[in-house]
Amino acid sequence: MDHPHKISIAGALGGAVNGIFGGGGGMILLPLLTRWSDLEDKKLFATSVAIILPVCVVSTAVYFTQSELSLAAALPYLIGGAAGGLAGALSFRKVPVKWLKLLFAGFLLYGGVRYLL
Repeated sequence: MDHPHKISIAGALGGAVNGIFGGGGGMILLPLLTRWSDLEDKKLFATSVAIILPVCVVSTAVYFTQSELSLAAALPYLIGGAAGGLAGALSFRKVPVKWLKLLFAGFLLYGGVRYLL
């Protein structure tokens, strides 16, 4: 059973993490949605991405208005990110849930270790 207040909290935490660190809200959002919603696994991943897009737009607008954003520096990453996002979205249905979970856990582990060292 979905817990609307918990799902709102998950969204707020994902947005806060995304705003503070400039990304990574999905790393908080996906585990919380896994626990607090009734969505099946594949829909959880897709929903997390769909939620993060508007959150990123809001964070970007705030960074831009505070002169913390360099579009020139971001452009190469945006181009690569768009290409990677397209490739990932097109292959999403072909990737088994088990692999999605393992890849997600691997990225979390890699990121955590990298930031600690």
